[in-house]
Amino acid sequence: MTLAVSAANLVGGSANYVFTDADFAVIARRAHKDFGLHLTEAKKDLVYSRLAKRLRQLGLTDFTSYCQMIEAPEGAEERMQMLSALTTNVTHFFREEHHFRILREQVLPPLLKAARSGGRVRLWSAGCSAGQEPYSLAFTLLDLCPEAAQLDVRILATDVDPAILVRAQTGVYDNDELKALPESARSHYVTPAGDGRFAIGAKARAVISFGALNLMEDWPVRGPFDAIFCRNVAIYFDKPTQARLWSRFADLLPVGGTLCIGHSERVAGPALNCLEPAGVTTYRKSTARFAESPTRPTEGTPL
Repeated sequence: MTLAVSAANLVGGSANYVFTDADFAVIARRAHKDFGLHLTEAKKDLVYSRLAKRLRQLGLTDFTSYCQMIEAPEGAEERMQMLSALTTNVTHFFREEHHFRILREQVLPPLLKAARSGGRVRLWSAGCSAGQEPYSLAFTLLDLCPEAAQLDVRILATDVDPAILVRAQTGVYDNDELKALPESARSHYVTPAGDGRFAIGAKARAVISFGALNLMEDWPVRGPFDAIFCRNVAIYFDKPTQARLWSRFADLLPVGGTLCIGHSERVAGPALNCLEPAGVTTYRKSTARFAESPTRPTEGTPL
């Protein structure tokens, strides 16, 4: 099947881009291979609408040329642009508040007690997007332990998209983006940045390390992590890829460690041998027995 749709309403141009089944197959295969994205035939129109803008920006006249670009050895940068176009970085501070309540009331108190006696605490925001999730973790942590930066307590925040990761590291947000923040958090951890914008303060930034990480590749992290937040990321993956991801996370959790996932996601596959429900879309590792050991940590990120 060949799709020839006017791009006028989609991208503000007047071109008709021919988009064949073969073009779609190339994009779907590359998106899955590089990033784990699962693009079914039903998403063909969506892929067209998201990528037509890229064709116009690049001055291309058809999707076949675009496919040649992303398949080329030097196409890595455009493949990242493709990822950004095909995924949605929609989030806000303290999204799915029940996870932060579990963190605040159940997970962190015993960990921080141990940290004050020399223990180690590690949290991971896997798929941190524009940074609202790891900063929300930091606010929760600092409310319970203001001296966290002086202890062996750290948050790792990673994302595959380098552009969104830069924004997360910068930590500057419009006033509208701070609406979900409690007033206490705004007063303690946020400072004016001019032009009606606000910056995350040094105290919260001190406990976070940002880094680029593709969940489909080897993970340069050592672990273990006491809590892993990976929310609304696996929705882009097919079931086998999701199952492998849950298993890899389980492998980096200690017994008693917590995994928080998105509201429409569910752990399935071998990871259920050791992860049991502990709340709404929350799982706790209940046993050290785990049939697989799919994570191959390498030297790199020191967390």
